[in-house]
Amino acid sequence: MNTKKPMSLTSRVILGMVAGILTGFAIRSLFADNGFVDTYIVNGLFDVGGQIFVASLKMLVVPLVFVSLVCGTSSLKDLSTLGRMGGKTLAFYIATTTIAITFALIMGSVFQPGAGADLTAASSFKSADAPSLGQVIVDMFPTNPISSMAQGKTLQIIVFAVLFGIAISAAGKPGERIAAAFADLNEVIMKLVALLMNLAPYGVFFLMAKLFTGLGLSAIMNLAEYFLVLTGTLILHGLVTYSVMLKGFTGLSPITFLKKMEDAIMFAFSTASSNATIPVSMETAKNRMGVDNRISSFTIPLGATVNMDGTAIMQGVATAFIAQAFNIDLTMGDYLMVILTATLASIGTAGVPGVGLVMLAMVLNQVGLPLEGIALIMGVDRLLDMIRTAVNITGDNAVTVIVAKSEGALDEARFNDPLAGEKEEKVSLKRTEA
Repeated sequence: MNTKKPMSLTSRVILGMVAGILTGFAIRSLFADNGFVDTYIVNGLFDVGGQIFVASLKMLVVPLVFVSLVCGTSSLKDLSTLGRMGGKTLAFYIATTTIAITFALIMGSVFQPGAGADLTAASSFKSADAPSLGQVIVDMFPTNPISSMAQGKTLQIIVFAVLFGIAISAAGKPGERIAAAFADLNEVIMKLVALLMNLAPYGVFFLMAKLFTGLGLSAIMNLAEYFLVLTGTLILHGLVTYSVMLKGFTGLSPITFLKKMEDAIMFAFSTASSNATIPVSMETAKNRMGVDNRISSFTIPLGATVNMDGTAIMQGVATAFIAQAFNIDLTMGDYLMVILTATLASIGTAGVPGVGLVMLAMVLNQVGLPLEGIALIMGVDRLLDMIRTAVNITGDNAVTVIVAKSEGALDEARFNDPLAGEKEEKVSLKRTEA
């Protein structure tokens, strides 16, 4: 009898990631000038497979966010709960971003990654204009919710879903019937998430193989100090800051939390997109950590839009790097301005394409540093963006657990169960008799 335990989803995703990285390096080394491999394998199979995987993840975001948030909001018996929950969530997100940028500036000042760097060859960089904070607030309210869903505008979807859920809760018997239909629809969508997660090892393989076929180590070596300082700061923030907060506010084990985050972290690393990782983050919070849907359906989509700790860390280290490379001394007032600007920009530039570079340009302009420095660090930004995204979604889930615990909406038995969520990850296409 075969008693061999099947590989877990986490193990299969790790295997796909490692195999993809090795395949990418192998193709780069052995088939660098092979037109057939480049056209049909790298830019054919790998590129198409990876894009389909990311597109499939993004496909789930709008229905999942809308349906889950409607379910969560309509189940609230007291609307004051929503205001309290929103206030806590935003407070924690702003606090972690402030800590992140402060930590990054300290690390950049201590390790001096830009000392001796030559930026004279850096080309010019032109960033897109970021909207004002006031315009961002106005843009949160949709004029056409269907258009907002079609364009994937997360903040507008959140606002409409909250209002729709409140209306369902206030509608009496008709609202109860609609709420029941949404609850069933939510279960179906979560099963669709599970189905896609089981295909993740192949998608991750394609993404990693395509990336590392074109990623040269020379770009990293030219900016080795910057790369190492930024990577080290991101990892320390992800491991230390969130662990201390989780332990301090909930008493729960940070090690258990990080183990349960493995799948979501690998999805975020592979896609470099917080929005694309929303389905996996929500599935992790609900099924693996025991967070009530009314909490996770609000905090995680909001966090994917406004909580950018990893990006804030990049701004801090990059600001120090560029200032040192151009031999420009920053005063304590400049550092405080960087902290304030970066924290506000994490909300103020939500939804802008290339948000990390837009935010960095804003910060550099604020303290009078040349934008030319951005052109050089862009060479390694793709790989660093993957790490930043993993840090971002880890922060989203940490705040989600903290808020859920404070609201009495956390199943601690499920959180502490190492096997929690495995049943939900399995998908059977066999019909069961009623």
